[in-house]
Amino acid sequence: MTREPTTELRRGWTTGACATAATKAALMRLWGGEFPDEVGITLPRGETPVFALADRAAGDGWAEAAITKDAGDDPDVTHGALIRARVAASSAGVTFRAGQGVGTVTMPGLPIGIGEPAINPVPRQMMTAVVEEMAARYGRSPDIEITVSIPGGEEIAKRTWNPRLGIEGGLSVLGTTGVVRPFSCAAWIASIHRGVDVARATGLTHVAGCTGATSEKAVQALYGLPDHAMLDMGDFFGGLIKYLRRHPVARLTIGGGIGKITKLAQGAVDLHSDRSQVDFDWLADQAGDVRIRTMRTALEAYELVGPPLAGRIATIALEKVLRQLGGASQTAIVPDIVIIDRAGTIIGQAAR
Repeated sequence: MTREPTTELRRGWTTGACATAATKAALMRLWGGEFPDEVGITLPRGETPVFALADRAAGDGWAEAAITKDAGDDPDVTHGALIRARVAASSAGVTFRAGQGVGTVTMPGLPIGIGEPAINPVPRQMMTAVVEEMAARYGRSPDIEITVSIPGGEEIAKRTWNPRLGIEGGLSVLGTTGVVRPFSCAAWIASIHRGVDVARATGLTHVAGCTGATSEKAVQALYGLPDHAMLDMGDFFGGLIKYLRRHPVARLTIGGGIGKITKLAQGAVDLHSDRSQVDFDWLADQAGDVRIRTMRTALEAYELVGPPLAGRIATIALEKVLRQLGGASQTAIVPDIVIIDRAGTIIGQAAR
């Protein structure tokens, strides 16, 4: 049973919100002559957070401010990163540049074009709105170049999806609401969607959704797939399948350990241990061995029964995948299932 938290988890702010606040503070110095100690912004859903400045600097025709990102209680890899925005006069409206630690888009399929800094559309809109607000306040023309930097971002980006999505040189400036909600599924599922978009845009016909690093390594080696074909599905089978129904590819491999794939075979679309469990009575029926009813893990059951159980689970899971895709007669996607053990050895497969 999952224990309810005794206190509410603390929310945080996205890199896009921090960059917007830093932009506003820098403009206040560039156009108003003084940096504020703290700066408030309005987010897309009406929240009005206030940010303290972590750093500030100015020179002839430019000013920059920095905000330390606070992701709240979410295990965000950019928590504590310094989000810096430099503003300088431009002659072409609001333009954006990637500074140190902010990536550049190099592959199609993302909402930002190739060669552009990896600053997503909503953060761009937020920063543009701040420029217009400050221009009206100070009687200036809203022609500003904004350079966003994240010191150390290139190293942090190695722990994100960016290398697979063709974003080189650093992190993305993200956020659709400006708010980081602790342990939210939304960001992970959005990354899966962007992975599908890039795969389709680059002409890939075969992608793989795997539950973890071990199964991913085995599936990638089995089929010789490039990195950007590998979708870090994790527990979000449902999020992947729902998106593929609307944005299909020719071939889909689902890979994972026997426990996760057993839950998929039993009909689960969220494979997290807090939200779905292996039904050992059902598993015993599939294996034809009542001893499995008292077991604690699907891997333990496999070790008792052997490869026939993994093959049976793979076959049933394949049927569930086909059903989730809309039915064998309705989908153009050809799926297959690969089950691996803890060492990464393939112990079961099924194909359409």
